[in-house]
Amino acid sequence: MRKERRDGTFQKHVASAAGARILLVEDNPINQELAADMLSNAGVFRARNGLRQTLRSKPETRCLFHLFLQGGRMPLIRIFLSVVLAMFLGTSRCADLPLETLKLPPGFSIELLARVPNARQMALGDDRVLYVGSASEGKVYALKLDGSFRAGPVRVIAHGLHLPVGVAYRDGSLFVSAVNRILRFDNIRLRLEDPPPAVVINDDLPTDAHHGWKFIAFGPDGWLYVPVGAPCNICEPDPDRYASILRMKPDGSQLETFARGVRNSVGFDWQPGTHELWFTDNGRDLLGDDSPPDELNHAPRPGMHFGYPYCHGGSLPDPEYGKKHACSEFTGPAQALGPHVAALGMRFYTGTQFPQTYRGQIFIAEHGSWNRSKKIGYRISIVRLEGQRAVAYEPFITGWLQGETAWGRPADVLVLPDGSLLISDDHAGAIYRVRYEAQ
Repeated sequence: MRKERRDGTFQKHVASAAGARILLVEDNPINQELAADMLSNAGVFRARNGLRQTLRSKPETRCLFHLFLQGGRMPLIRIFLSVVLAMFLGTSRCADLPLETLKLPPGFSIELLARVPNARQMALGDDRVLYVGSASEGKVYALKLDGSFRAGPVRVIAHGLHLPVGVAYRDGSLFVSAVNRILRFDNIRLRLEDPPPAVVINDDLPTDAHHGWKFIAFGPDGWLYVPVGAPCNICEPDPDRYASILRMKPDGSQLETFARGVRNSVGFDWQPGTHELWFTDNGRDLLGDDSPPDELNHAPRPGMHFGYPYCHGGSLPDPEYGKKHACSEFTGPAQALGPHVAALGMRFYTGTQFPQTYRGQIFIAEHGSWNRSKKIGYRISIVRLEGQRAVAYEPFITGWLQGETAWGRPADVLVLPDGSLLISDDHAGAIYRVRYEAQ
């Protein structure tokens, strides 16, 4: 059975083989039908001319070619098809990204959008240009997406920066965090081939590298929000300098503290309708495998304190600092997340492509634990809300962690205008795209 959209840009082919349903998803820039005599000898399906040459000549297209097995337990068929595909396509630059191990809800598919080394925060600018920060690479990237949101070449638009994790776009300019500095690249969309020099709008932030990398974003109020993590695992730092979420005017002026008691937030967003801030926060280490939880917090107004370093997870006094203040003095999390999952980027789902049950909910990139005896995280989770109350916390995509070995680490999520969801992965050096099509 074959289903095809009228624009010809997306094709699905389902074939039956020994009772298994095999779904092959192919999306390439030249609108060819999925077909060339591929696998015809194996009796899986026949194909038309053209795709074989495209797949061999365009590694980025091969990487968008994804195999799913739906229903039935057919490991022999999976192995057989993997071998045949490998023989047919040859080696691929995405061979080290086993997308087939990822598990998604029914109707969802995931594909590789682009390889971007050490990809961290993402921001979408004008003309469908995707900007991507990095950490250890010290670079900022730009990818032009076409009308179907497929990626063009990856360009380096800044390099030699100190942990430029955060990127935010506003009024034609790109803002980049670099630990103690916030930089601005003016008229960037017109100068991707010849990037402008950076303008330093603020260089008065702490220079500590420990928790010094920063996710940044413009709020509905027009201010740029910038977190400053604690320069330690657990300590009592200057509350006016650390463990906080700050905000400033776009020119870097009027720096002020919005929230305190935030150990290390690397992701936040504003709820549609209420325009209230929600953010992730990474809990402290060295209190055991299962304590404390990471947090999803809700800050409807400035001036709130979320407990660090005195109280963790809303109810756990710190063994060293907890005697100084009771947990009841602080705002607890809206949702306790998994302990040490390293919750990073988060976004409200504002699209309409996904089913109604996902709209207005929160997607979170869980980077994964580093200090548990058994690893957890390494997934995309979802927190479901009823109004402004969190009512469920559950996995959305799993599989980057296989046993105790992780081949990928989600770092950020971003909703595209067509309703698909991007995921950055700094470990695999990749950006994935998640789409939904009704069954």
